[in-house]
Amino acid sequence: MREAIKFVLAILALSSVAGCGDQELDEHGPNGQTTPDRRPTVALIMKSLANEFFVTMANGARAHQAAHKGQYRLLVNGIKNEIDLAEQVSLIDQMIASNAGSKALVPALSRAVTAGIAVINIDNRLDREILEEYNLTVPFVGPNNFRGAKLVGQFLATQLASGAEVAILEGVTTAYNSGRRTAGFNAAIDEARLTVVAQQSAQWDQTKAVTITSAILVQHPALAAIFCANDNMALGAVAAVTQAGKSDQIKIIGFDNISAVRSLIKSGRILATVDQHADLLAVYGIETALEALSSSVTLADRSTPVDLITIDRLD
Repeated sequence: MREAIKFVLAILALSSVAGCGDQELDEHGPNGQTTPDRRPTVALIMKSLANEFFVTMANGARAHQAAHKGQYRLLVNGIKNEIDLAEQVSLIDQMIASNAGSKALVPALSRAVTAGIAVINIDNRLDREILEEYNLTVPFVGPNNFRGAKLVGQFLATQLASGAEVAILEGVTTAYNSGRRTAGFNAAIDEARLTVVAQQSAQWDQTKAVTITSAILVQHPALAAIFCANDNMALGAVAAVTQAGKSDQIKIIGFDNISAVRSLIKSGRILATVDQHADLLAVYGIETALEALSSSVTLADRSTPVDLITIDRLD
């Protein structure tokens, strides 16, 4: 009879981590017979395989598992479009069946917990009210998005005169991360007495950011800066601003510190971004998940670092 092993389901950006599935017979004993592999399995379900930030997270997780092969097995999966919550729910249910906007994901995570899977929420906090509705306690591992956005907003304010016009490109408006980043940036802008003249969602998407930024530039010809809630949208804003011939007029800031944005900071086309250490974020979640599997104590939330990245911070 095959025994059950511990299994951890990690859902990122949304994000989460979970544990318990059928044990695989892939180890060989001294006489050549197969013996159960009792390592816990961490299933990392990425929010998007098309976004460099999440690819970096997955690569960081793979590197960590390669250095800790004896501790756990790693499964990485993800969706192509980060706003496709239905597909992410489907991936969670697949993990539950094989035992191997955040609101929509909580029912699936409840099914995971019922199936004996430990869950850790990584990067994008699950909706507290929905968690309470399902009587779920899920430790959160991730950055303080409010603080990160306020940091980059404060830096932007040092480059602008009081009253200067700024615009905000939000992510998906129902996403926790997007809301916290917008709030953090607005807090910095209020302190500096700058003026927000436009605030629209580009749904984390570079192409949508080009279209929306182009329209904002027409509506607000005196615009001095754009805050983008992720770096993909910052790339779109750069394209629109360049096309409009306003690169010298408009300062652009982002969030994520992807490689394409680092090169644009060096060239002066983007002023700053925020590093939430994508290469380590999944690792922090995995470490917490493994701790959850070995402890009966409910784990506390874990805050991960955020850092302002400007040209002075780059090599």
